Amino acid sequence: MIAESIHQITSRLPEGVRLVAVSKYHPAEAIQEAYEAGQRLFGESHAQELRQKQPALPQDIEWHFIGHLQTNKVKYIAPYVGLIHSADSPHLLEEINRQALKVGRTIRCLLQLHVAQEETKFGFSTDEALAYLDSGVWQQLEGVQLAGIMAMASNTDDTARIRQDFRRARQFFERAQRDYFPDSGNDGQHLRLPGGEPPGTMACLSAEGGQRGMMGERLPGGELPGTMAHLSAEGGQRGMMGERLPGGEPSGTVACLSAEGGQRGLVLPSSTFNECSMGMSDDWPIAAEEGSTLVRIGTAIFGARVY
Repeated sequence: MIAESIHQITSRLPEGVRLVAVSKYHPAEAIQEAYEAGQRLFGESHAQELRQKQPALPQDIEWHFIGHLQTNKVKYIAPYVGLIHSADSPHLLEEINRQALKVGRTIRCLLQLHVAQEETKFGFSTDEALAYLDSGVWQQLEGVQLAGIMAMASNTDDTARIRQDFRRARQFFERAQRDYFPDSGNDGQHLRLPGGEPPGTMACLSAEGGQRGMMGERLPGGELPGTMAHLSAEGGQRGMMGERLPGGEPSGTVACLSAEGGQRGLVLPSSTFNECSMGMSDDWPIAAEEGSTLVRIGTAIFGARVY
């Protein structure tokens, strides 16, 4: 039943929209069943519950925290959480930063926006979020990577109102990308490699940028952090390591030769601010139409919650 529900939902998701299976209050056995159906992103909203489930389930699960997060609970999830959807205040972001640095991690977070009619919902107003981004304080948080926004629509049957809420959140997201994360939306460029590379050769900039390792190259030593290199398909080694790209490419740029060889397209990564988490079991189709990249669905997958 769970597997069937997941397949029904994922078959309807537009390209670029991913499913977060909301597993809060559901047992590990149900999560395992979803995992075996191919689901890897799971959402929890209670730190203690997540703390109990995480070690008992496959370690390649990407855990998303989607509920209101108290500062005194951050330490419980900091070692393994993949994405926090509910960063709803500067104070919480500061605590996430502290706990992330303690465990040597950078934790991806979404700014939670308050766009709904209900005053009880948490989150930044759009004006508060813009003021926070404009302050630049977030750029000093070495343990936090702002990865986008999360928003919940008003609890209403008025689909026009729901659509308006999601559209407002998406408009904020696009404005933030444009004004504060300007690398977004770069489609890349084509550059020629020296020649003679087999089709499919791949390259990746180091974490520091500037150097690349090509598939099939031997690393001479002293490479910058993150440099990648692989044996060629023929098992040979090649020695062109360390060629410098023309410059200006962001860290993590990925390149791939064309099928004919000789040409590669630099795929410049969109800004790290690239997630728009909107939509739940009852309203996710509207959210997807309005530009969501992550939909959070629980009841439609797992059924009624077991409290």
